[in-house]
Amino acid sequence: MFKWTKNIGPGTLVAAAFIGPGTVTLCTISGAQFGFTLLWAMVLSIIATIVLQEMAARVGIITQKGLATVIKDHISSPIAKKTAILLILGAVVVGNAAYEAGNISGASLGITALLGDSFSSYSPFIIGFIAFVLLSVGNYKVLERSLIGLVLLMSFSFIVTAIITKPDIVEIVKGMMIPTIPENSTLIIIGIIGTTVVPYNLFLHASLVKEKWSNESDLTHARRDVIISIILGGLVSMAIMVSAATISETGVKNVLDLAKGLTPLYGSAAKYFLGIGLFAAGITSTITAPLAAAYVARSCFGWEDSLKDIKFKFVWFSILVLGIVFSSLDFRPIQIITFAQIANGLLLPIVALFLLWVVNKTAVLGKHKNTLVQNIFSILIILITIVLGIKGIVSAVV
Repeated sequence: MFKWTKNIGPGTLVAAAFIGPGTVTLCTISGAQFGFTLLWAMVLSIIATIVLQEMAARVGIITQKGLATVIKDHISSPIAKKTAILLILGAVVVGNAAYEAGNISGASLGITALLGDSFSSYSPFIIGFIAFVLLSVGNYKVLERSLIGLVLLMSFSFIVTAIITKPDIVEIVKGMMIPTIPENSTLIIIGIIGTTVVPYNLFLHASLVKEKWSNESDLTHARRDVIISIILGGLVSMAIMVSAATISETGVKNVLDLAKGLTPLYGSAAKYFLGIGLFAAGITSTITAPLAAAYVARSCFGWEDSLKDIKFKFVWFSILVLGIVFSSLDFRPIQIITFAQIANGLLLPIVALFLLWVVNKTAVLGKHKNTLVQNIFSILIILITIVLGIKGIVSAVV
């Protein structure tokens, strides 16, 4: 059992990154408005995420380099290389700075649900301090174990909440297996897939795996880690959808509304489980967003390969501080977020194409390059990401 758990880690951090307050809120709205009918979108998202993250992990282990470095090294045109670096930096570093306030605010809502409104004004600083302590340690094992613990806590909280609601299992299975697109649900479907298949997670994962593994023989561990962690993350998202669908509360717009709807039926226990889950979801994203930005900056600029490098620390510290300031002032940097949405809309299909190109190069992966089956799945996913990219740009501009 110890040997099995020892080889679980980077994938859990990826799951921690994509299950943030935004995902929690979106899944809540999805369940409240459309019941179990959009569970199939989460199943599709889980499959897509596993395929893309496995490729990113393979690149990281075999090359022992970050994904941005590999992409940069294999683009011969100086103009194309600089364009790729700017696009990656813009979407990941600036984008994560914009969304960090949402991560901290989400974790703060969890504290408010647990301890009451009197703590709401101090919550951003409490969350920021916890994240700062974990990131400043500069030790991958400490960071990994802390986030694994938080993800397990989050998973337990949300899954127990779903069980408490006593959902109809047959309807859940139908929702998972039979794709349906109810009226006015298209943007929610796009959102479900878009919040699970996250472009910065590809960079984060490629960097994390080389902190833990360095041999070809470790690929088996990495694949198992990806599959278990992403499925667990998907189950958490589905548990939130199921909870919201079961109570059929028309006023549900976020997870705290869901807690209020559950309390009269199932007592205060549901509220506390949801509060703990939202706290864990927010704080894990609060830690992984600055970390991902720092990894990407390091890959793009070729900094020292160490979590204790001063430039690496400066990037994550800057993003964390911006998040604390914006969340404590209730400031919403609309222009920055709009830019991040446009950049992410462009980045997702471009990174997926770059990733597919890299994993098919013998010079990069040798005998571990993609098989025909892997390429077919990848191309299908890339087509989905292109549609997501176009929709994301349109929704950000209009």
